[in-house]
Amino acid sequence: MFVTARAARIAVTALCALAVTAACSDSEDDNKQPDQSKLISATTMRGALMQASELGPTWSAPDESADPNELVSICGGTTPAPQAPPGGEVVSAPLVDEGEKGAQTLEQVALVYGNKSGADAALAGLRGVADSCQKTMNVPATQTSDRNEPAYTETAAVQPINEEGWTGFVVIRHKSYDKSHPGTADTAVTVVQTANVVLVDAYAIYQLNSASPAATFDTDWKKLVGTVVQRVG
Repeated sequence: MFVTARAARIAVTALCALAVTAACSDSEDDNKQPDQSKLISATTMRGALMQASELGPTWSAPDESADPNELVSICGGTTPAPQAPPGGEVVSAPLVDEGEKGAQTLEQVALVYGNKSGADAALAGLRGVADSCQKTMNVPATQTSDRNEPAYTETAAVQPINEEGWTGFVVIRHKSYDKSHPGTADTAVTVVQTANVVLVDAYAIYQLNSASPAATFDTDWKKLVGTVVQRVG
């Protein structure tokens, strides 16, 4: 049986609250652009990140604390997660929804710099990582004391994104496991910047005993990113 580093479950209602809070602006709001000369504080970003209670009753903060200065893997496969580009204050809010048949994770990291040039450099550095991603990776089965994962193939595609004037890129990844252990994982790693802040938002949904991608994945990751940037204004 496939087992991730965390146990897994899919919550059917996990993102229902977002249908009201995200992507609900009128045409005038859609045309608004952030003021690039106005610095955004770490307090503002901390208040903008999604909380477990907003996503659904099965979401919570993870039991294990990760290194706050380590971001998620951008390219997937066996590529390491990059360190947060230096010089900024790191604000993070990781969330998980896990059980027996699948899982969802949301890694939210805001990198708050003292000026726009610091954020510009951070975005450029992370874009360099994304540009080096292999389009397809074949990874053999892994068995360690804390991880048992079948062999899989993972694809990665980099796309530009402009969300409410926050610009950058998103890496869309799809993982398919060996046929003897059917399962999929879809991940969107979004890296966007405005003024002095870079937001790294990674949403992933894992499904066991299924060979098809999650039906609402594309809608859900966009809602999650959209909600955060709209709160900042």
